[in-house]
Amino acid sequence: MIPVIGYAANQAKAQLTPYTFERRDPKEYDVLIDIKYCGICHTDIHQVNDEWGGSTYPMVPGHEIVGIVSKTGNKVTKYKIGDRVGVGCFVDSCRTCTPCKNELEQYCANGMVTTYNGVEKDGTTTQGGYSSRITVDENYVLKIPDNIPLDKAAPLLCAGITLYSPLKHWQVGPGKKIAIIGLGGLGHMGVKIAHALGAEVTVLSHSLRKLQDGKKMGADHFYATSDHETFEKLQGYFDVIISTVSSDFDLNQFLNLLTLDGTMVQVGLPEKETTMSFASLIGNRRSLAGSLIGGIKETQEMLNFCSKNDIASDIEIIPIQQVGEAYKRILNSDVRYRFVIDMKSLQQ
Repeated sequence: MIPVIGYAANQAKAQLTPYTFERRDPKEYDVLIDIKYCGICHTDIHQVNDEWGGSTYPMVPGHEIVGIVSKTGNKVTKYKIGDRVGVGCFVDSCRTCTPCKNELEQYCANGMVTTYNGVEKDGTTTQGGYSSRITVDENYVLKIPDNIPLDKAAPLLCAGITLYSPLKHWQVGPGKKIAIIGLGGLGHMGVKIAHALGAEVTVLSHSLRKLQDGKKMGADHFYATSDHETFEKLQGYFDVIISTVSSDFDLNQFLNLLTLDGTMVQVGLPEKETTMSFASLIGNRRSLAGSLIGGIKETQEMLNFCSKNDIASDIEIIPIQQVGEAYKRILNSDVRYRFVIDMKSLQQ
């Protein structure tokens, strides 16, 4: 076993504190990764606070992991020592169900093995990237292109693919009008990717506070949803709307912004259920859909797309000792636009 240091929550809603544990020695198809950076996702906060239920403790969060391969199993062929790699939201899946065979491991019928707060096939609990090292099967590891800085690559492993997957699935591109609801960690990646795909991009944010940022990222238009005239002006305008928000909102207001045959895709997960008007869907043949990250193949495709189009996350780097403060700032929407932990700070 390999000794590892990290930060963990020992119970629901607890502050994260130093934690020592062990990773498995690389098996024949495993790679050992020295973690350099790990992004902070809002999911980490939900899981630490047991807001979705099923959290187990102690919990080391983190599923936006980038680092350097330091050891490989004797049958590994995809990676070698020194490679720049990443690990996203899951580290295994059943590999035999229809979604897995179709390279859609995120929808594994038997449940993907999440990077933390999950259970490996041997029964051990997974621990995430707020730590010094991680051992992962090579088939669930991503290659980080050389021209993407490691720190700015970290959020691509969750925020990037969470937006790339629906944008590609609903064929967003030239001639399509797309709206991104929320310009946060997820939303800012949606704006950048949709712009690179050639779509007309609109940001729908609570206020105009981030208007200049949105325009720099590639937004063609920016509207405040706190202004009721926004919903009157844009009624029936968009082909695709992607909602990145996890807070409660009036779903029907946004459904009315879709054109005939338009689709609204929810990628944020609000804590409370919402109600909707079926008349809005039926009367205009609109669709309401959901989307969850991407499979390994699609995630690598996203990384290569970002490399080609010079796309990376806008980040704030913090030492791990400031993770509690970062959580508070995320809840107050006070980050531009993703916190990334520098793992060198674990040695301090």
